[in-house]
Amino acid sequence: MTLSNNQKRRMKSAARLYAVQALFQMEASGQMVEGVMREFEDHRFGATYEEGEMAEGDVDLFRAVMDKAVDEQARIDQMTDRALVAKWPIARIDPTWRALFRAAGGELVLGETPPKVVISEFVAISEAFSSDGKEPKFVNAVLDHMAREARPEAFAS
Repeated sequence: MTLSNNQKRRMKSAARLYAVQALFQMEASGQMVEGVMREFEDHRFGATYEEGEMAEGDVDLFRAVMDKAVDEQARIDQMTDRALVAKWPIARIDPTWRALFRAAGGELVLGETPPKVVISEFVAISEAFSSDGKEPKFVNAVLDHMAREARPEAFAS
């Protein structure tokens, strides 16, 4: 079966959301990356619940983002710290945002997707977790700073 470009985009978007959720779960539960990835791939991708059906995710992107986010966590957290105001180090921010910045940072460091696409995708994800509508602007600003540090060549005029 051949997938349309629209289906591929939806699967990549779902993979990014799953990466944020998986990184959050890892931090909250202390589970290792392999077990969490397996759980998501086996039980969440395309699963059907009472609330509805979960999207099928792009497994390759999910794995790549997860691996890079975990392998490069110190570097990504440092980039995030530099993007945050001094009184808000990454350790003080909500674990949901920490997971989102780590997933986005993983994809930025991976370097296969244009930074502006990564920013746009993760800002869209942040809207699902936003309580007052201000968080997406905050996420956009932090990710823009991180992207310019991780991929400066993409912003050169």
